[in-house]
Amino acid sequence: MDDQYQSLYQSFRWLVPTQFNIAEVCCHRWAESTADARRIAIYHEDEAGNREVWTYARLGEAVNQLANGLIKMGVERGDRVGVVLGQRPETVVAHMAIYSVGAVVVPLSPLFGPEALESRLRDSDARIAIVDPASRINVLAVSDDCPNLNQIIGIGFVDERVLPWRSLLARQPSQFKQVATLCSDPAILMYTSGTTGAPKGALLPHSVLIGNLPGFVASQNWFPKPNDVFWSPADWAWTGGLMDALLPTLYFGHAIVGTRGRFSPERAFELMERYQVTNVFVFPTALKMMMKSVPEPMTRYRLSLRAIMSAGESVGETVFRWCQTALGITPNEMFGQTEMNYIVGNSCHRWPAKPGSMGRPYPGHRVAVIDEAGQPVPVGEVGEIALNRLDIAGFPDPILFLGYWRNEAATQAKFTGDWCRTGDLARVDEDGYLWYAGRADDVFKSAGYRIGPAEIESCLIGHEAVANAAIVPKPDPERGAVVKAYVVLTPEYASHDPAEVTLQLQNYVRERLAPYEYPKEIEFIDELPMTTTGKIQRRVLRLREQTRAAIPAGHPE
Repeated sequence: MDDQYQSLYQSFRWLVPTQFNIAEVCCHRWAESTADARRIAIYHEDEAGNREVWTYARLGEAVNQLANGLIKMGVERGDRVGVVLGQRPETVVAHMAIYSVGAVVVPLSPLFGPEALESRLRDSDARIAIVDPASRINVLAVSDDCPNLNQIIGIGFVDERVLPWRSLLARQPSQFKQVATLCSDPAILMYTSGTTGAPKGALLPHSVLIGNLPGFVASQNWFPKPNDVFWSPADWAWTGGLMDALLPTLYFGHAIVGTRGRFSPERAFELMERYQVTNVFVFPTALKMMMKSVPEPMTRYRLSLRAIMSAGESVGETVFRWCQTALGITPNEMFGQTEMNYIVGNSCHRWPAKPGSMGRPYPGHRVAVIDEAGQPVPVGEVGEIALNRLDIAGFPDPILFLGYWRNEAATQAKFTGDWCRTGDLARVDEDGYLWYAGRADDVFKSAGYRIGPAEIESCLIGHEAVANAAIVPKPDPERGAVVKAYVVLTPEYASHDPAEVTLQLQNYVRERLAPYEYPKEIEFIDELPMTTTGKIQRRVLRLREQTRAAIPAGHPE
């Protein structure tokens, strides 16, 4: 294919207006246009299969009503409003209304327990929380311990402590004059997933949406095309669901499918068929489940897919090849994090995708792999992925966060000079592609060899017995650590002799990777510890191994 990367990357320039508001570009401009108001914004389907369709006109009217209600409740520019909702139309209404009044959205997952919700609501000083039946019990349980939480707005249930959503909107006019905001004004307070420590609140400006667009367009094979429909199982409370799916889709005036209910591979394919989804963002963990459960989807489903983006973990060569052969699509891997999302990735129609590679820096982003001193490392050496404050033309990169909420020390620690560190390790090849080597704290040494989990996990997933896998160090007095695998077996292998399967998997890896990389020990478990964003919590498994190593031999755990 024709490699267009260099021309696209070198010619790109940011156009960031001084005044900019996410609600204006994602909602109001479409709702107020006669030609666009009837376009579908949201297809929604709940766990029971109940369906509804929202046009941009309907969305805009509800947004204006809620915005008026928020103003009457005393919400002012810069105030924080918690949104504890899953994928449902009201989530979109809440976001757009909060942006419209110049306030700051605090997206919170309904999966959070009371302690997680309390810590974030207290830390953000959220004045209002918007909840539904999935989150009401936990929010109400901690509301008295959140002194600044003045009001809770409830959707779909009745409680004397809660202001009903329908009643609030019904009393408000359907017209609203949007508050003018600067592109640099705060719009979102997004708490990190906490895979490497206590969650921190990353404050994101309105301009962050602009910063995400080049990567979104490229990774979705030049979205939008006519009739494009987007879907992702990623929770809209997280960067992946919000910035990689919801907001960019609405920015371009297209339709997104929102669903509630636990992810299952069969339902994923059914949804994509029912709504003729063309573009998706699916976590590697979900893709692995789809590959194992429905190895030949085209024989069962009539799909219209034209692009797949995946992020959060390495896809690995096995899943990469399955997407190509079973779906006819080369997946575009992407890398980013809450503080600086969508900075590296692929666009298989514009530059070649290398199986297993994270891709190249997307246009507009100056990315390097650096050492501890902040200097780029040589080709082939492992270093930390970092984003510069400025692009190659010397202009500020709009994708960067403003800083950690009330944590200047953590903000300063994130930077080395103008380089914003990700905490993720990679190496760069001679063509400028990045190859993921794991989190800085996931990489370990065994008998002097540097071990990264991604390659070994990907290899294990290629075996028919493995549904999922995680690699961690097991403390060892001679080698420092040995490679240990935690493996979730496929249903077909669940009843097989564990010793026999262990030997099969060890030989399988030994034949394909370096001799020092095969797992010296394998432990079979029912499920891996995961974050709500679909990432393996290797830290939990590492701590388990450290705890076991500290217990004397023969002592009961």
